[in-house]
Amino acid sequence: MSKPQTLSIIGCGKVGQTLARLWVQHQTVQILDILNTSVTSGARAAAFAGTGRVASSYADLQTANIYLIAAPDDQIAACCDALADSGRLPAGSIVFHCSGALSSSILASASACGAAVASIHPIRSFAVPEKVAADFAGTYCGMEGDQAALNALAPIFAAIGAQTVAIKRESKVLYHAGAVFASNYLVTLLDTAVQTYGQADIPQDIALKMIASLVRETSENVLQIGPEQALTGPIARGDIATVVKQYRAVNGWDKRYGKLYKQMGKLTAELARRKKK
Repeated sequence: MSKPQTLSIIGCGKVGQTLARLWVQHQTVQILDILNTSVTSGARAAAFAGTGRVASSYADLQTANIYLIAAPDDQIAACCDALADSGRLPAGSIVFHCSGALSSSILASASACGAAVASIHPIRSFAVPEKVAADFAGTYCGMEGDQAALNALAPIFAAIGAQTVAIKRESKVLYHAGAVFASNYLVTLLDTAVQTYGQADIPQDIALKMIASLVRETSENVLQIGPEQALTGPIARGDIATVVKQYRAVNGWDKRYGKLYKQMGKLTAELARRKKK
């Protein structure tokens, strides 16, 4: 049986701790070092993961096969530069991060040392690491980077139940924008609905209860049968008079929301045409 690869984590917050715990539970890789901004936080991370030596500095790191930089996005490049300058990054090693917004090109200083680089982004909220660790199986992870890195990383993610999806490095920004539309902007759109109800003198708490089943059923329909078949309402029926009347009412109240209603109407009309085809 081949010896498991060694992996060290730099900036081991909620994402790093969760993945480390999963790798330990599945005996996927050998966790070597955990390097955080303080020894205290490093010790907490190691305790959560169930293993790992707490390193005090980059110079204190042992040489590992794989390095995960799990620091916040705005610190990843600096952490990579410090790792590259430490002399602990031999050619042929692997460096990756888990950012959804950044591509593996942010790890350029590691590439300059002869390391293979990648990014693997689990599409999950890590607000409660214990929960994610308990039900990680089936989590989709967008991955891109050097083929040598992906060849080594894909199996250790598959071993903890991840569903990896290959994306192009140059498409990483659009990939993350898709997640923003599906999550962040969905919240904003629902807030717009609540604000619109408010103009009809319906309090927010009541409005949220009113839309609860509508939102759940709509999202479930989209996920189960696709957006074309899930589309209902006046545009899908061809009731343009109702759409125009609503646009004028919304625009008369707030031109920002009127503009949004109009743009959403145009995109919905395109969706309705796809449905008819």
